[in-house]
Amino acid sequence: MHSDLAPARHGGNHNRWRARREAARATWPFLFLALVLASRADAQKRPMEPADLYRLVSVRSAEISPAGDRVAFTVTTVDEEADSRSTAVWVLGLADRVPVGEAIRFSNEAFDATAPVWSPDGRLLAFSSQRGQDPNRIWFARVSAPGGEAFHIEGVRGPPTWSPDGRWIAFIAAPEEPRGTESRRAGAVSPDAISRPADPARFDGHVITHLNHRRDGSPDPLPHPFALPRAQLFVVPATGGEPLRLTSFRHSVVEAVWSADGGALYVAVDESEGEDVRANSRINLYRIPAAGGSVTALTASPGTRSSLAISPDGRRLAFRYTADYGAPTDVVLLDLEPATGTPRGEPRVLTADWPLSPGALTWTPDGRALRFTARTGGSLHVFELDVARSAVRQITTGRRILSDVSFSRDGRWMAYAVTTPTQPAEVFVARRDGSAERRVTAFNDSLLGELELREPERISWRVTDGTEIEGWIMPPVGLRPDRSYPMILNIHGGPHAAYGYGFSHEFQVQAGAGFYVFFLNPRGSSGYGDDFQWAIAQGWGSTDEEDFIKGVAYVLEHYPQIDRRRLGVTGWSYGGFMTNWLTARTDLFAAAVTGASVVDWESDAGTTDIWYTIHREFGPLWEARDIYRRLSPLSYAENVTAPTLILHGQHDVRVPYKNAEQWFRVLKMRGVPVELVRYPGTGHVLSRPWHAVDRLERTRSWFIHWLVERPRAAGSDDVPPLAPAERAADAAGRPWTNRSVAEP
Repeated sequence: MHSDLAPARHGGNHNRWRARREAARATWPFLFLALVLASRADAQKRPMEPADLYRLVSVRSAEISPAGDRVAFTVTTVDEEADSRSTAVWVLGLADRVPVGEAIRFSNEAFDATAPVWSPDGRLLAFSSQRGQDPNRIWFARVSAPGGEAFHIEGVRGPPTWSPDGRWIAFIAAPEEPRGTESRRAGAVSPDAISRPADPARFDGHVITHLNHRRDGSPDPLPHPFALPRAQLFVVPATGGEPLRLTSFRHSVVEAVWSADGGALYVAVDESEGEDVRANSRINLYRIPAAGGSVTALTASPGTRSSLAISPDGRRLAFRYTADYGAPTDVVLLDLEPATGTPRGEPRVLTADWPLSPGALTWTPDGRALRFTARTGGSLHVFELDVARSAVRQITTGRRILSDVSFSRDGRWMAYAVTTPTQPAEVFVARRDGSAERRVTAFNDSLLGELELREPERISWRVTDGTEIEGWIMPPVGLRPDRSYPMILNIHGGPHAAYGYGFSHEFQVQAGAGFYVFFLNPRGSSGYGDDFQWAIAQGWGSTDEEDFIKGVAYVLEHYPQIDRRRLGVTGWSYGGFMTNWLTARTDLFAAAVTGASVVDWESDAGTTDIWYTIHREFGPLWEARDIYRRLSPLSYAENVTAPTLILHGQHDVRVPYKNAEQWFRVLKMRGVPVELVRYPGTGHVLSRPWHAVDRLERTRSWFIHWLVERPRAAGSDDVPPLAPAERAADAAGRPWTNRSVAEP
């Protein structure tokens, strides 16, 4: 074959080729004009705005069908007028990775739908959807003809797990209560309560005897764990029928997987469930015949076991194992006796020398390897573990974040969601080795075509102990070489979360408003190994403050257009705590926005729903009171001079609202410019779209006022007259006032 624009290799018409070449040359001026027009179109693109959140589409849960001929996924959109989000299941046909036709909305528009799961033959798609007063959230729909409305399969009340031959469905659910015995206030009174009510019929409160009675998002106390039935394992014919209950554990079954031959199931049981103070988590494994019968224990020791995966030949059970809080998570392999399916020998750790943390496990069809995702620095990718050699290799690459990975039955194809700093998540498909990758959805392309977005540049620096810290700097939209610009430091939550190569609406809004945007993964972040992640134990703030301070110094040195006297800092949750900490412990910042933030660890540990995490990382309050006080921003509040905007959800249980009240009061009494915004009816995460957009606009306007407008009103575009900024004038040489944390 040959191109029409090149001479034929064997006796082609050279004159015809010359004529076409001259015709092509004649079009060059028009091509140049087209490029000019395209460049003008690019110049007309606008920065991202807070209200663009209403148009952003979230694409998740990519589930490729067993045959690889379809991919199901969820699409979440925002209804601005209703101040709500809705999620639907969509399906797209594929032919050798190429989309066949348009993606279609598969689930009913009137109801939310999530968690799509394919049947083994690919004819049914199951999903979860709350529809009216129907207590059963599990629905099924035919993908192939004749199609029709979604329906229940009689007896299935939990997310379905089909047997390998597709004849049976296993599910985990609490045993049904006899009709008429359900109580809206079940568990409101702890079963071991000693006090008695004056009139049980009139008592509308709660009697609490258990520590873990709070959960963010739940305005009322949680029921006593022993007042509610435990989740158990059931099986039912795939055509429907009366479910057979296979387990009667004292604790809940949390996971189940079929044996390769479908004759048994392996389950994980949370044996530390309901304990107020867990010495250690204990999730152990059991084998249960599918037809019912005696239960065989496979493990009986402390530690968390999850993501069970049976090899294709049924002779090996793989799972993730974490020995204790803060310990590494490894892939462990348990050899099984072929005849009985019971353990043969001791479990083997396959990733002892691999520093990262594996995600959910999937066997390759040949049984030679396990696949999983893992965060590596600012990216998240697919990895493959050679079981025989205990060797891990990375499959997908690039500066991006993959999630929700699934594989076809033959292992040839995989589907996943991908996001980058300039691309919200969309669905991709690729071969098993990551090659021939293709994006198959484009829900956000229309919006992105209007916007001028910024790519972050990776940077790194070292702290005193030699640890390398990774960060990113995003330039402002409209950057000019003859101007200086303010900068905003953004701090992630957790503290064991991480930033990376994902799309951030917030960062793009700030860059669009004319700010440099600086973000990083300090010690404590995930994706850099266990030593890095747990380096801040008993040192939240005091250890990782150096990572931020030296990072700011590095940025100021290498990006001279950043005005060292116009630095802002912001964060949510742990990022809010760190915002408070840095403004109380340094003179670097001329303005701050703190969200859902801790100011006093002593009171927070006694009221948060994650008190256990704080006690494990700080020590019990009565034994480590000095640590709690030393690491509390409130202990250094008299040093704060940066104007501070405080944002908090009224019903936040993760970081109770009184933290915001305390910080507001002390800053106000000391004469620091401060505002407090309380969002009603919301918890730790601002789930309502109106609140989320409002947070972005208030943050932007606060920083514009203190870092742009106020300096300009004082007569200079580049030099704000704020006292904190004046004290930070020599930031490159002495970037902070190092207030000791030895004593509060």
